[in-house]
Amino acid sequence: MIEILQWTTLIVCAAATLARIPSALRGRNRSLFMIFLLATAAAILSMEQFYLPADRAVGGMNIANVLLRLIIFATIHLIALRVSKAFGTAEAHRLISGPAGLAVMGIFAAALVGIFAMMNPAPSSLGLADVGDRSARNAALLPFYWAAARGYPAYLALVLLPSLVRTVNSSLPGLVRTGAALMVAGAVATATGFLLEFIGPALDLLRSAVNNAAVVFFILGLAAVWLARVRAPGLRRSGRRPGKFLRRSLRKRPGTSHTGR
Repeated sequence: MIEILQWTTLIVCAAATLARIPSALRGRNRSLFMIFLLATAAAILSMEQFYLPADRAVGGMNIANVLLRLIIFATIHLIALRVSKAFGTAEAHRLISGPAGLAVMGIFAAALVGIFAMMNPAPSSLGLADVGDRSARNAALLPFYWAAARGYPAYLALVLLPSLVRTVNSSLPGLVRTGAALMVAGAVATATGFLLEFIGPALDLLRSAVNNAAVVFFILGLAAVWLARVRAPGLRRSGRRPGKFLRRSLRKRPGTSHTGR
């Protein structure tokens, strides 16, 4: 079951990446292509048949797991930047890319690397499944490692959630609201995945399902918003970026919450 979830995530991410290659080669919206590419890389490293050879190539001590978590940090950070520009308030944008937001990212990244460095070396193991058995020190440090790994994505999800919910309830085109709704689901799944880390190994299948669902929801949500932009003739002619288009639409449509300037 877990393998089915992982392959589904990889297929969705890879398909989105391939669909963006022509535009990226023309120099259009390359940040979206980078998001999809990083998400695909994360999906690949999350699967045992790819993780084990990759980790052996960098020493066979689960360094690939740290790289995977940092790739996820970068992916969710880029997603949050795009979403905050399109739907968010100025405060949400500051909490992501301002000094405070960058400090939060730095603290979680440093904690992740630092906690891993304190563990006793262990052979390659997908999801660090066997690392805790190597020593009492590893068993004690693993919960803190996972808290750091899930903490930053959960922080960004909570920052984005209010503006995404406002967009779902706005009078923007249906495809845009659908994309926002998918990203709401992704944000909720991300925060839920953080909480599930504290429950224990009994819910491994649920934890895997929630974490993979978070990636799929965010990727599908971004793809829906991109498709809405492609289908907007006025926007294609003007060449405006999606964020400006969505903010302008929110200001013009009656009954819609005002978003950040």
